Amino acid sequence: MATRIVTGLVRFSYVNIFNARSFQDGQEAKYSVQLLIPKKDKEGVAKIRAAIDEAVEEGISSVWKGKKPKNIRLPLRDGDEERADENPEYEGMLFMNTTSKLQPGVVDKDRIEILDADEVYSGCWGRASISFFAYDQNGNRGISAGLNNIQKLKEGKRLGGSRTKAEDDFDDDFELDEEDDF
Repeated sequence: MATRIVTGLVRFSYVNIFNARSFQDGQEAKYSVQLLIPKKDKEGVAKIRAAIDEAVEEGISSVWKGKKPKNIRLPLRDGDEERADENPEYEGMLFMNTTSKLQPGVVDKDRIEILDADEVYSGCWGRASISFFAYDQNGNRGISAGLNNIQKLKEGKRLGGSRTKAEDDFDDDFELDEEDDF
């Protein structure tokens, strides 16, 4: 069994794959994406759980000195339990955050590189190549999901508000008074 897998079809959220970002002052900037995984994808979920279990076993031997930590943090979380009340897109989903210090490769369904950052957005669907690994930092022990690469497969409704196009926001009826001097 391996700790590196390619997911089944997942929905992307909190997409930061073209520009690294730090979420707290003093924190290292990273690339990241949250994966929303349909619970009905039994095969994909089983593959993720098996890779996490493998990372735990590797962590016992290489990071945690032969013992599994009692309060181990795992990356896969239940959207129905934690987020669905405020965010309906989490209903029927598991979710996990993935990060990387290196920019992930991003391709389309034909495996052609995507260079336009607007092309992959929170709400579209695809697959992700991820690697699970154990950590022990500042008393926190667990498994993290490292982001390797992204493949966008289909469009989806944008998450995080209704973004409009600039050309739709402005009409032709506005009159500019050339004599106004601000």
